[in-house]
Amino acid sequence: MSSDHNPQPGSLDQAVLDGQAPYHRRALHFYDLLVFRGSAPLFWRCSPKNFLQMYNTCVGAKHLEIGVGTGYLLSHTRFPVSNPHITLADLNPATLDFTAERLATFATTTKVVANALEPLPVAEESQDSAALSFLLHCIPGSLRDKGVAIRHAAAAVKPGGTVFGSTVLSSGVPVTGAGRWLMNNLNAKGVFHNDQDDLEDLRDQLKQNFEDFDLVVRGSVGLFRGRKA
Repeated sequence: MSSDHNPQPGSLDQAVLDGQAPYHRRALHFYDLLVFRGSAPLFWRCSPKNFLQMYNTCVGAKHLEIGVGTGYLLSHTRFPVSNPHITLADLNPATLDFTAERLATFATTTKVVANALEPLPVAEESQDSAALSFLLHCIPGSLRDKGVAIRHAAAAVKPGGTVFGSTVLSSGVPVTGAGRWLMNNLNAKGVFHNDQDDLEDLRDQLKQNFEDFDLVVRGSVGLFRGRKA
């Protein structure tokens, strides 16, 4: 069963809208191959196994996915219950529809149109877990600005719940020559906005939102999880 909640996004920065625009339905059919078999292992030096391990150890029975991509990771995740309640939150209706269809085997999948930089249209402290996977590097601004997305995710999670995610960083982590070339290219096209994204800024954002958190680096990717007190 799927249900939709579609609030008007309101006044959004044009760069935020531009960042999600490339993810139209036709492109989504190639996303998994390009990202999880292509750029992540070959350019960012981070195996898909790292993302799946994080999901398998962090995801809860009631889960909020912020920036849904294609639902690849969710579709390969071992949930702690046989029928999890999944809420999909994204600005792009195409990614919401694509992912909801992929997860149709689950009885309850809710779609909400949402901007991660604004308070999320879900009840506070209603989720067991929330994920921001490969999202922050697509949002304009520095991590000091867009780190607010982590705060909004934390607000949606119950005490004792987990917020986790991953992002490609441009400094404070090793970046190969090929990785730097692709990163510069994606930033120039407005697909990425991570030219100011530093590892220590990500650490500071986690410190501001969680007393207990983990941050590890795999290649050029920062993988994080924070537990809500």
